[in-house]
Amino acid sequence: MSDLADILARLERLEAESACRKCLSDYMDMCDRLGAATNLDALGVLFTRGAVWGGAGDRYAKDFGAHHGRQAITDWLGRFCTTPPHFAMNAHFLSSEAVTHNADGTLTGRWLMLQTPTFDGGQSFVMAARLEIDFAHEEGAWRMHRFSTRNLYARPVGDWNAPAQIPAPADT
Repeated sequence: MSDLADILARLERLEAESACRKCLSDYMDMCDRLGAATNLDALGVLFTRGAVWGGAGDRYAKDFGAHHGRQAITDWLGRFCTTPPHFAMNAHFLSSEAVTHNADGTLTGRWLMLQTPTFDGGQSFVMAARLEIDFAHEEGAWRMHRFSTRNLYARPVGDWNAPAQIPAPADT
């Protein structure tokens, strides 16, 4: 019987990790498509009621600040949901994942994030950040409880979708 209990405990841990990954993936997907039609309630439920979303380090603490509570987070994210959209194009890429189970039953994940936005004004950037996110199980779901993003670098770049021909092998 203890073998079955061990297997079930391991399965529960894996399911929790998977749910946290999906929560973050859903968040990034919605952030890639922020606009006037964004369902901020759907975005908000990805966070616990007492969540904190904050920029870390000199640059992101200044640029993004900290937002305490689900409503404050969605109010802040709602400022990006304009017409025309703040982001003409936005894409987030996550890598270097590590998820840790904490003694208190929460999970902590860390990722490297590459973001490639083009803003409504036409300026494009390439940005990299280190994410550290605590997840907690609340109201029957795994949700982000503390979201911390720390800038590694950010720089303007040229047009992402320039009309230049994409090199391809010649027909033979």
